[in-house]
Amino acid sequence: MLSVVNADGTTGTGSLIDDIVREGARRMLAAALEAEVNAYIAELADQRDEHGHRLVVRNGYHQARKGTTAAGAVEVKAPRVNDKRVDETTGERKRFSSAILPPWCRKSPKISEVLPLLYLHGLSSGDFVPALEQFLGSTAGLSPATVTRLTQQWQADHQAFSERDLSTSDYVYVWADGIHLRIRLREAKSCVLVLMGVRADGTKELIAMSDGYRESADSWADLLRDCARRGMRAPVLAIGDGALGFWKALAEVFPETRHQRCWVHKIANVANALPKSAQPGAKKALQEIYNAEDSDHALKAVAGFAKTYGAKFPKAVKKITDDVDELLAFYDFPAEHWIHLRTTNPIESTFATVRLRTKVTRGAGSPAAALAMVFKLVESAQQRWRAVNAPHLVALVRAGARFERGLLVERPKAAA
Repeated sequence: MLSVVNADGTTGTGSLIDDIVREGARRMLAAALEAEVNAYIAELADQRDEHGHRLVVRNGYHQARKGTTAAGAVEVKAPRVNDKRVDETTGERKRFSSAILPPWCRKSPKISEVLPLLYLHGLSSGDFVPALEQFLGSTAGLSPATVTRLTQQWQADHQAFSERDLSTSDYVYVWADGIHLRIRLREAKSCVLVLMGVRADGTKELIAMSDGYRESADSWADLLRDCARRGMRAPVLAIGDGALGFWKALAEVFPETRHQRCWVHKIANVANALPKSAQPGAKKALQEIYNAEDSDHALKAVAGFAKTYGAKFPKAVKKITDDVDELLAFYDFPAEHWIHLRTTNPIESTFATVRLRTKVTRGAGSPAAALAMVFKLVESAQQRWRAVNAPHLVALVRAGARFERGLLVERPKAAA
């Protein structure tokens, strides 16, 4: 391919390096299509008619067409195949269909993945064409209507997610939180109820997500009952903040599940009951509790906190002493898991990205569209979630293994 290069290094279609990349992509695509067709014909070389002629042969090329790829717009002429075989079931002629370049394809799957990500991260649908035209050199297969179709697909995906079977997924730990976002939900004071879990293999997964009214017990109970109806087994430990609605619903639906209060939320609640001058020291004392070597040392740290602040700030101390069992529940589990079980940070960190997007959109058109958008954002973030530390220990927790000081207690061998 010859290109006229200007003095500044640009060409009629952009920069010289972009032209080289596109030409290389075009040649590689053409070679791949040729190899695909040659392999198809060679595989069926023994298929012949009554005169001994091959039933599958080459038949020139299709008309050239442009496709949008990550390398930009690439023009390619796909080889054509004349397949004279007849399907015995339907009586119709068989046709060759390229797996590399389907007949309907005008943009690569990578481009299709980019579109929702751009929308979810703040680019308006009307800006797609000018923005991507500058980057890809073409607008083939791109339009604002594409995003409209995508949002409809997201709603269908969220619906299918909310109805999937949970009997094959064993969640040993779960985090629960109500996230308040600037999106249009069913009620004026609604929030998004989120349930995340750790499977027996140690991987994290979004379990359920729906809108609820003020994190009420009824809203949480509806969510948990729906999970139980779809086959969810009671988790061993649930981690959440101090919202009474969730704990009341959990005790009703999964009474055998143990409770762990989130330390980040608890420290914030305690700080609100203290003057600013006392907050730094109190926070340091609280850190000594949840960073203690084991539950015994943690209880001593609780006693020290109560002794130091009990006389002046009894309300602040009461917030710790009243919930001490649920604040220290994580000490009965593997030490490698403590850092994951002390807080609801897995949910909070994920929804930091969601808040950025919903702040840009200022509404998603309808409650269903709003939840679908949040769901796709979380689904995208889920690909980057890492497993918990020492994932092999999660299955032991489910099996009922006992841990002391964070270490597995071996069962004594039966006497001969």
